[in-house]
Parts: sequence; structure tokens; C-alpha cells
Amino acid sequence: MVDGQRGQSTMLRRLPDDPDEKIGEILRTVHTLRRPGEVAEIRAFSGRGTISGYFDDYQELARHATELDDKGYQVYVTLNPVLPALLARSENRLEWRPNATTKDGDVVKRAWLPVDLDPVRPSGISASEPERQAAIQRATEMKGFLTAKGYPDPLDADSGNGAHLLYPVNLPNDAKGLDLVNRVLAALDFVFSAGAVSVDTSVANSARIWKLYGTTAPKGDSTRDRPHRRSRLLRAPGMVH
Repeated sequence: MVDGQRGQSTMLRRLPDDPDEKIGEILRTVHTLRRPGEVAEIRAFSGRGTISGYFDDYQELARHATELDDKGYQVYVTLNPVLPALLARSENRLEWRPNATTKDGDVVKRAWLPVDLDPVRPSGISASEPERQAAIQRATEMKGFLTAKGYPDPLDADSGNGAHLLYPVNLPNDAKGLDLVNRVLAALDFVFSAGAVSVDTSVANSARIWKLYGTTAPKGDSTRDRPHRRSRLLRAPGMVH
């Protein structure tokens, strides 16, 4: 299931909220998630509507994502590579209220097994710092558990409100791949969802969009106890997938 290569993980430094540095962090995220030339969709949401665009020019992707983030949009990216033909929908540009976005059948393959550990709280608000730290601690426990079972080093990320682990895989985009990911998430949910933290079991579909690290996670109002935070790519596997 998991890509057999194992390599050393590389720590990524935390970056200040400077526009050029933000572009660099987003660009590093895309280069980590995608192979050169693979197509990715970015999709952004706000009360003003949905914006989407397809990119194989990652510099343009990072520039547009930064502009959307600065305007208060929640910005996401397709976790797995999509069909190159989808570039024809909006090639390296953004489209307001798109007629179509990526569906499961539009995905080339599964490149990542996603795990989202989220603190339990009312919907529509950011996590408090104790809630966020509880999710990060649970992710550390999960990572140790899976490492002991032979899983490779994952990508570690701070979602802004919780913790993400992304495990590199090389699975076909088919029913068997979906069933396998669903079973893994269900097992992790059984073992690690307890108390203040839960494992999101709804992220198994191949066209899943994922927080674009380097952009903000704005849920509800930004308050002293529940501020809006930037998502961060913290550690990337020292392997290609």
C-alpha cells in the first residue's frame, strides 16, 4: 500500500508573513505534493462564491493562491494529480463560479493517503491553542504507531486548526484503492478518535481537495482565544512518490 522507499525527512523552516515568503512556502508545498508537470486544481471559497483554476505552472499557482489568501478566501488544492486535459477548463488562471471542478474520475492516481486530525469543537470556528495542541499530540502518537508497523515517514503539517499526516502511496484510482484507504482511515479512527480529537474518515475520495499549506485557515471570526492561523508544511518526506 505505502511506497516502499524510505528516506530521511527534511525539516522546513517556518516563514514570516511576507508576501514573497508566503509565495515561496506555497510553492514549496506544491512541489512537495506534485511531480513536475502534473496538473493541480486550486479551489477557493468565501461568502462571495467559489473560484477554481487548473495549473501546471506552479509559480502562477502560488501567485494566484497568495492573492486569494490575502482576500480572505479559504484556499485548497487537489491532493492527487488530475488529468492534463483539465487544463483546458482554465489554464494557469482562475475562473469565478466554475461550471465544473475535479471529480473522482478525473484523477490520474492516488499519490497520498491523507489523515486529518481535528479537535472536537463547534463547527464554523477556529481551534483554541489547547485544542490545536491536542490534535498535534495525537498526530505524534499516530505517527509513532504507524512507523512501528513499517509505514514510511509522512508529510507532517499544521492545518491551522489541527494536524495533518500525508503518507506517500502509489495506488490506482479505482474501487480497490478507495476501499483500502477507507479501511485504513476507519482503523485509525477506531484507535485514535477519542476525547478532544477525531480522525476525519470523510477524506478518502481521490478528488479530495486539501488545505494548501502556506495559506490561512479562516473559520469564523479571528478572536484572541480562537485566532486565524496560517497552515504550515512542517516536515516533508525525503522521497519522491
